[in-house]
Amino acid sequence: MLTTHFIDGAPNWIDVGATDLDSAISFYGGLFGWTFQSAGPDAGGYGFFQLNGRTVAGGMQTDGQQSPPTWTVYFQSPDADATARATEQAHGTVVVPPMDVMAQGRMALLADEAGVPFGIWQPGERKGLDAANEPGALGWVELYTADVAAAAAFYHSALGLETSAVTFPGGTYTCVNPADAGEETMFGGIVPLAADPTETGAHWLPYFEVTDTDVVVSDARNLGGTVRMSATDIPGVGRIAKLADPFGARFAVIRSEQREG
Repeated sequence: MLTTHFIDGAPNWIDVGATDLDSAISFYGGLFGWTFQSAGPDAGGYGFFQLNGRTVAGGMQTDGQQSPPTWTVYFQSPDADATARATEQAHGTVVVPPMDVMAQGRMALLADEAGVPFGIWQPGERKGLDAANEPGALGWVELYTADVAAAAAFYHSALGLETSAVTFPGGTYTCVNPADAGEETMFGGIVPLAADPTETGAHWLPYFEVTDTDVVVSDARNLGGTVRMSATDIPGVGRIAKLADPFGARFAVIRSEQREG
């Protein structure tokens, strides 16, 4: 599971790009109760979504031309430059080379061999998100891709991630965890695109924990978002729904079954 005791290979940051940041702040504030704090005049408009004073995501204004509005998942790296080199050696791409973000840390934007963007964050003063796996915070991530085996091999080479198969009625789910950290550190899964008609194009999809999936679905619609998949129960997992914000950035929400009672 995701925690804020971040280990190498696990997600430790997430941010969203929007063509209208003020409207995105309004949408996510209405949906999750988030507030927004600017990172300052030297941050190029970047800022932090916060919940009860704790940072749960980042946000920034984009022009929508270089890339569509999207959520980007960042994975912890002990050495951003080495991870960028490993990505290229695994036939991925360095989209934005490693660079220092003041004293906060060192980051890069990369893409896997299928062209799926992701980020890496080498912690400095900022270790990562302040909250995870609780209502209003990141709880799970999924990679949708045409070739699960190829994706598993790529992320093993680039980030050292390990996979394991979990059998459920009707199929098998491929879980992901950091290297040598044990299955209790699972933070996500890899899903074949063909298995889910609601997902198009390979991408990482973040899941945010909520207390009531149905209420969030209704709120998202009222706030101008899109309901891509209505609230659905997944036995042994929880109640999920897939949404998009008013600008098209895709995400999902889940009320984990473990939270009942």
